[in-house]
Amino acid sequence: MGLLVDGKWQDKWYDTAKTGGKFEREAARFRNWVTADGSPGPSGDGGFKAESGRYHLYVSMACPWAHRTLIFRKLKGLEKHISVSVVHPDMVENGWEFRPDDDQHKDHLYNFRFMHEVYTKAAPDYTGRVTVPTLWDKERETIASNESAEIIRMFNSAFNGLEGVDAELDFYPESLRPEIDEVNERVYHTVNNGVYKAGFATAQDKYEEAYRALFESLDWLEERLSRQRYLVGEQLTEADWRLFTTLIRFDAVYYSHFKCNRQPIREFPNLSGYLRDLYQVPGVAETVDIGQIKQHYYVSQRTINPTQIVPVGPALDFDAPHGRDKFGE
Repeated sequence: MGLLVDGKWQDKWYDTAKTGGKFEREAARFRNWVTADGSPGPSGDGGFKAESGRYHLYVSMACPWAHRTLIFRKLKGLEKHISVSVVHPDMVENGWEFRPDDDQHKDHLYNFRFMHEVYTKAAPDYTGRVTVPTLWDKERETIASNESAEIIRMFNSAFNGLEGVDAELDFYPESLRPEIDEVNERVYHTVNNGVYKAGFATAQDKYEEAYRALFESLDWLEERLSRQRYLVGEQLTEADWRLFTTLIRFDAVYYSHFKCNRQPIREFPNLSGYLRDLYQVPGVAETVDIGQIKQHYYVSQRTINPTQIVPVGPALDFDAPHGRDKFGE
């Protein structure tokens, strides 16, 4: 764990002392948008045209934010258009690492040893956290974006004109956008980031505040899903996939490691069925690696788990019947 300061790597944990023990996530710094014609998006610069083979995605199989992009890449049919490199699950004194002699965890573009080298290639004097996902532009040799919420929007529509891309599959339909945005806002602050606010808190009151908000939202989601199959409308949307990547990690990691232990997801009848329903969407299971997920959190976050012992359990069965088809397609 660490960060770059003026292009130099420093092994440094999050500084919660200045926030009274509260964890605050740093905003993404690269916010360019890939668009169908290369025109500027809502932020950043223009010139990032959606072209086959131009972009490379850096991810971790353990990271929930990166997981979103892998799901969209898979479901939209972007695999042959956007290449990918996966960092090793261990993220210790040098941050995210590659293993040059391991094809599963090597940098396929530059054969770098560390993810922070990707960042300094794009910006030699970069200051900030080195995160995944990172969408790299091979043509301009720079980072197009490191904001997962925006990368999945790009994957959802910008590449629709390319061969084999499912242009009919729309996870952000215009008619549902206001409600999707509303659900995303609450889920992001209290669930996606909420588990981190609980797990990384260094003051009792800040932990309890995050814990309460998390389970208030999980109770709200449980009730919402008692009436409908998906979070918004009658179809899968980005709101579902943004929630999914937290839920799939909850029982294996957040429940114990982050002290989010009121109850596991498997004890929520609707949320647990919903989780299995999404996991069983064709292609999604291929993006889930519980082994790497557990390895990353329990080994890398030594401030929370100094022994680095990885729990053997829990036993998880995401292939069990989900019962969500009672709501129809």
